[in-house]
Amino acid sequence: MIFRHIVVFLLLGSAAAAEASTSPAPGPLHIIGGPNTGGCIAGAVSLPLEGPGFQTIHLDRSAFWGAPQTIDHLELFGREAAAAGLPTLLMEDISRARGGPMPGGHVSHQIGLDADVGLDMRSRPPLSAQERNTVELRGMVRADGREIDPSAWSPRVTALLHMAADLPGVDRILINPAIKQQLCREVTGDRSWLHLIRPWYGHAAHMHIRFRCPADQADCVQAAPPPAGDGCDATLQWWFDQLGAPAKPSAPYKPPPLPVACKAILGG
Repeated sequence: MIFRHIVVFLLLGSAAAAEASTSPAPGPLHIIGGPNTGGCIAGAVSLPLEGPGFQTIHLDRSAFWGAPQTIDHLELFGREAAAAGLPTLLMEDISRARGGPMPGGHVSHQIGLDADVGLDMRSRPPLSAQERNTVELRGMVRADGREIDPSAWSPRVTALLHMAADLPGVDRILINPAIKQQLCREVTGDRSWLHLIRPWYGHAAHMHIRFRCPADQADCVQAAPPPAGDGCDATLQWWFDQLGAPAKPSAPYKPPPLPVACKAILGG
């Protein structure tokens, strides 16, 4: 009898943990943590699987929950892209239903304020259900990492990034250094939006949009703003200098510990 009670308890606990990973924590929006600390979110809402101007992809391994403001801004992005005649946007990871660790790392995708959006702007019809799970986003950068791939690049990619930078509440947009370099070369006139386009490792096939902490979220850790200027200076060249530098030994990556207050939200 005692053994059966233990088994039932363990099964109930597993069921509760599974529910916590797939359903949002109830209540008003509460964001805990930041992009570099990890964290969690209560009151998250889900991006629809598709909508005007966008489709979600890799449903079998991505998560599409975020702060209500994040979801509103991404849906606005889709509508604006469609109005501009751009191909359907392909959207990947935002956060899990209650935030917390994502498969494969993604520390910044834990608080419902970050989203990945594909950069490939080739004309194409909407993806079928099967294609949405199997599609591999095309990269914009040569294999050596020093220049964009001319066969993949088009002015539409520049237009898409400019549109993303103009979304409400954007903190910064992470892209491959070669893409930033190309923008620095070709953007004329108003270059103020380049301030928000920041180089980062990888990110050759998608942009990583990060939104600022909502004003009423005292437990949300806002990152320092991007440095002043358009970023088309020696700080950009630093990324290319690293490509030829010998690799430095480093300790195995350890994700930061979650804020204690996330225990109640994540159910752990």
